[in-house]
Amino acid sequence: MYILKIKQMVNLKDKKGVYVLMILLLAFFSSCELFTDQKAHEHTTQYTCPMHPEIIKDEFGTCPICKMDLVPKVTEAEQVKDVSLESLLQPTNSLVVSKIGLTKISESDEEMTIEALGFTAYNDNYTGSVAARFGGRIEKMYLKYNYQDVSKGQKVLEIYSPEMLTAQEELLFLVKNDAENIVLIQAAKQKLQLLGVSPQQINQIIKTKESNFTLPVYSAYSGHIHDVGEPEQAMAVSATTTKLQLRSGMYVNKGDVLFKVYNPEHLWVLVDIYTHQQKMLKVGAPVSIRVETHPDKPIQAKINFIEPFFREGAKTIKARINIDNPKQHLPVGAQVKATIKAETLSGKWLPETAVISLGMNEVVMLKTAAGFKVHEVETGYRGNAKVQVLKGLGAEDEVAVNAQYLIDSESFIAIKP
Repeated sequence: MYILKIKQMVNLKDKKGVYVLMILLLAFFSSCELFTDQKAHEHTTQYTCPMHPEIIKDEFGTCPICKMDLVPKVTEAEQVKDVSLESLLQPTNSLVVSKIGLTKISESDEEMTIEALGFTAYNDNYTGSVAARFGGRIEKMYLKYNYQDVSKGQKVLEIYSPEMLTAQEELLFLVKNDAENIVLIQAAKQKLQLLGVSPQQINQIIKTKESNFTLPVYSAYSGHIHDVGEPEQAMAVSATTTKLQLRSGMYVNKGDVLFKVYNPEHLWVLVDIYTHQQKMLKVGAPVSIRVETHPDKPIQAKINFIEPFFREGAKTIKARINIDNPKQHLPVGAQVKATIKAETLSGKWLPETAVISLGMNEVVMLKTAAGFKVHEVETGYRGNAKVQVLKGLGAEDEVAVNAQYLIDSESFIAIKP
């Protein structure tokens, strides 16, 4: 249709008209080709991942492997234009050229939360021990197995003690032969009480006028019994129930701890806190606890104590939380996940992935005209996948979002004085 209009505009019988027609047709086809190439270029723009070049898509999105934003695929001609001679002459261990995503520091108030893992343990504040107040031979045991329940005031064993027998005979002799000597009689009673004999038992001895060859030992606590010398079992219940080490016929000395009693109705939750989180944590901070045995029933509590030391072989400190377990539905040794609400902090922040820790130093990959260079920064708190920046960056400085992707060796990130 366009060609017919051109024929109508020019006189083909004239030689000049033929030349004009040829020029117009050439211009028409050239413009059509240019337009077609431009459209084809618009529709063939492809996107790829800076870290995974094998990922190629026709539309903008994120990398299915590392979740980075895709960037337009750069052709070889464009790559040559992007790299300057100055960049190429830079040493390879101090600068890198990349099209990785950029970010700047942002100033905001952050409500910090700490995710910590831990376990349940017996509360030592409700732990007691049953000791022998007098030496002798165990005549009878009323408890035989570890983790056996015991109640406060329950008789746990009987001991034959020559010392106790002598003390009873002294009291009976005074009562029978010197009943008016109140001072000596009172001293004899006090001696028996210090050896563990209750006032009711002493009155029974005076009433019957007979000394007992064996005297019972009572528990002053309620809970589960454990053998002495097994601290690990005090923290987490063993998979098997074993017999107590004490046996009838064994001799015990005055002051020996016979066994310990742990109360499962009062527990501790011990969670691991890393050093960079310790600065945000304070006693009294609210915490939500989910126990592996009851994940659908979170427990609300508060931090009661923060240990001021590292345990042997660990790089974390323990935060302690007191919880009640009246129905004993939470087993000792169960794994827990705690969400601790820390302080609200104001400051300048970078994504955690933009900062690389070198132990005592922190660095970022700073964008310069030639490429990315290692740049030291001073950091503060960490949390919510962010790092607080105290010194080293301005509001307009741009750094790599994923700094770790630009590191290829230890020498690359060495900070030069």
